[in-house]
Amino acid sequence: MQTRDILYILCGYLCGSVLFARIVSQIMFERDVTDEGSDKNPGTSNAFKCGGMVCGILTLLGDLAKGIIPVHMYIRGLDGDYDAVALALVIAAPVIGHVFPIFFRLRGGKGIAVSFGVLLGLFPYFMTPAVILAATFIFFSVVVKISPHYYRTIAAYGASAVLTVFFSESPLTVVIGFLICAVTVTVKLLRSTEQKEELEVKLAWKH
Repeated sequence: MQTRDILYILCGYLCGSVLFARIVSQIMFERDVTDEGSDKNPGTSNAFKCGGMVCGILTLLGDLAKGIIPVHMYIRGLDGDYDAVALALVIAAPVIGHVFPIFFRLRGGKGIAVSFGVLLGLFPYFMTPAVILAATFIFFSVVVKISPHYYRTIAAYGASAVLTVFFSESPLTVVIGFLICAVTVTVKLLRSTEQKEELEVKLAWKH
């Protein structure tokens, strides 16, 4: 692993540690509106729910960007040869930073928007993991409807992890990077103390 690899891993983690939901809401309302959410999660969902459309959109763009930028810049700078461990960690670092942010005493968000960001940062080189994650969310939202969002997210990340392992044409290091992201998000969800509604599963063709 070279100095460049280490710098990008560190940069990705520090970018992830910037919680835009807290920052944007402080700028707009002079308070952290995410504390008003039922789960007090400093992420995109509560930015929309508690801060409104503008706060939510700005947070979403920030969370996507902090995943896209370090990953895409790292890949663009490769000369065709890369350290497999380094690439996996560069992919995972922004998500880990968002979930365990050094700037906020390791109390971060769930990492959903950021994980989409790091996968979009792989464009146009490796797109399969992003497509699979988006497809599983759509599947569990439209075809097999899982409610509430908490269980839908766990199902989507679990299914996408399995599908990525067996059906992705991406290099193993990219697959491992995504698996680290999926595990990080899932562990964060499972450790959440939020009050959870009862699991409900409906088939789209049954009413």
